Amino acid sequence: MTLYQNLAKRLREHIQHDFYKPGDKLPSVRQLAQEHGVSISTVQEAYRQLEQDALVEARPKSGYFVCSRKKDNLPSISRPPQRPLEVSQWEEVLNMLMNRSGNNGVQLQHAMPDMQAPTLKPLLKTLADLAKQKPELGLGYADIRGSEELRTQLCRLAVASGCQLHPDDLVVTSGCQEALSVCLRAVTEPGDIIAIESPSFYGSMQAIKAANLKAMEIPTHPETGISLEALELALDQWPIKAIFVTPTCNNPMGYTMPEDKKEQLYRLAQSYDIAIIEDDIYGDISYQFPRPKTIKSFDEDGRVLLCSSFSKTIAPGMRVGWIAPGRYRDKVTHIKYVSSSMCPVMPQLAIAKFIRLGGYAKHVRQMRQHYEQQRDHLLLAIKTYLPSDTRVSFPDGGFILWVELHASIDSMKLVERCREEGVDFAPGPLFSATGKYRNGFRLNFSEQNAERREWAIKTLANILQNSELRAKAG
Repeated sequence: MTLYQNLAKRLREHIQHDFYKPGDKLPSVRQLAQEHGVSISTVQEAYRQLEQDALVEARPKSGYFVCSRKKDNLPSISRPPQRPLEVSQWEEVLNMLMNRSGNNGVQLQHAMPDMQAPTLKPLLKTLADLAKQKPELGLGYADIRGSEELRTQLCRLAVASGCQLHPDDLVVTSGCQEALSVCLRAVTEPGDIIAIESPSFYGSMQAIKAANLKAMEIPTHPETGISLEALELALDQWPIKAIFVTPTCNNPMGYTMPEDKKEQLYRLAQSYDIAIIEDDIYGDISYQFPRPKTIKSFDEDGRVLLCSSFSKTIAPGMRVGWIAPGRYRDKVTHIKYVSSSMCPVMPQLAIAKFIRLGGYAKHVRQMRQHYEQQRDHLLLAIKTYLPSDTRVSFPDGGFILWVELHASIDSMKLVERCREEGVDFAPGPLFSATGKYRNGFRLNFSEQNAERREWAIKTLANILQNSELRAKAG
């Protein structure tokens, strides 16, 4: 690194670790030059780089300040239908999964982590070594619950989220999608009603559909999550069998429920004697330190089924997820067996070693910082190029955010038009049981570099000028 890059890196770390808080004045150019023994121009170049990263702003005759990162123009509180509904939208989800822009396009539609990170190299080496040195490990049957070594390491990780687990408490799955599907079938019968946040991840919605369940979408706040008041009213009115939530670094909104609300949600489920299925797939890449507690950490009677995987922290192709199913362990294990039997062993052993040797902790630590910078880049681009009435979420972790355009805009038409120009995103109707959120969409900010993402937002802004994108009245 050059001198100015080193200085910028140190200042960035101080800002990210709240040594300098939003709105704080930073040391003067002259003061930093004296403290670090560098030239005035070196300090100016370092500050210029931080300005480009949207971490610092220069104020005339006042100096440099940490950007305030205001959470203004957040999406509105959702208002889903007040009755249970069958989930539709599968054709639309399949269309998004199958259709992609060309190789030169900007892919913002899938929640994919950055898989080019150099911190993944030890994991890749372990995988290669296992394949060469012990290839027979990948050929036979293994423990249906998953590798004991991996389950032991997962218990170590769970401590950070407030959970005290034993390896026997866990069941390894083929990713989080299987974990969610297994849990739904473990706590319901066809025709039952599931309470779920709105908007909610389309994979969760389709898991509800596949289990022949009905979704009761609950109003959700873009900062604090599912409305407990609305949920309690729904529990009084309808025979809801389980609550399905992503309370930490939510998909698609990005919020993290406050800890007291998580405990209140658990107590509410306890008072109505129903299960909670908790999707914590983004929890390890929360920008908060220490990472937020799970609802599972408050679980006294085993009613919380905690699901997660390494699909968002490492890579989706590893297909390693897990469940801490509490009182439903035997039923979950049986459903997992009849669903897909055991999971491939090699990825489990490689990830277990990656965790044990400290590689995973280092990787997620760097990814948190990386994704937070990427978030700020994208938020700045949205503020700069999209219409002034655009509403956008402010993620507390992960690498996705939610955008809400004027009510007259049809995101289904918008995505088709953008794809022609090489830009893909996930349109809003996919995140509802019945195709609501026509004017919303989700963006991923992990894969493409800042320049490519900015070009994508400019392209989207230009296309928005087209009046044909207006949604039909009503």
